[in-house]
Amino acid sequence: MSRTALATLLIFAAFPVAVAKEKNKQVFPDYVLKAETVAVVIDPDAGEPVTNPTANRTAQENVEKALTQWGRFKVVMDAQTADLVISVQKGHASGPAVRNSPADNRPVIIQPGDSNIRLGGQVGRPPDLTNPGPNGSTTREPRMDTEIGTSSDDIFAVYRGGMEFPLDSAPVWRYIGKNALNGPQVPAVDQFRKLLAESEKQKQKNP
Repeated sequence: MSRTALATLLIFAAFPVAVAKEKNKQVFPDYVLKAETVAVVIDPDAGEPVTNPTANRTAQENVEKALTQWGRFKVVMDAQTADLVISVQKGHASGPAVRNSPADNRPVIIQPGDSNIRLGGQVGRPPDLTNPGPNGSTTREPRMDTEIGTSSDDIFAVYRGGMEFPLDSAPVWRYIGKNALNGPQVPAVDQFRKLLAESEKQKQKNP
């Protein structure tokens, strides 16, 4: 048998094993499994249609409520100290949009739950989640924009927290889908929950 044929045979022989290992691979890294706190933020690049300027704010609250009901994480407001940061962005059709809408700012949070009420507050301007650059003082001012080719799908992205600009790094996981941030079930949170449970099972099988 030639060396080329032998190499080809070995590749095909190893392929099923590689597939099996990938199937049983732990989806989330250990720092996600060990996380205790999470902050939910609106993606800084998210725009909102003028017909629904509170779309992202509503999506943020839907996710926070779903996470609170889950009970796996403590939902906090400080994104730079939270173990995980989840950014949300509501999908919408192309057209006129509002960026940095004042509706996205919330000095006080009052969220009634099944057994308690979640309260929170933000004093002053919240810290930047991405590096604002030299013109950072003006980039967060509300402005009108025309978005072309935007997606109608919602985006839910999980980032590692505990750093100055958490959204500048690559997300550890992202879920994109139609109405993925709609409450009360919030499909994106449901998928996150399932994958985290699967990762914990794999972690137990392969410590």
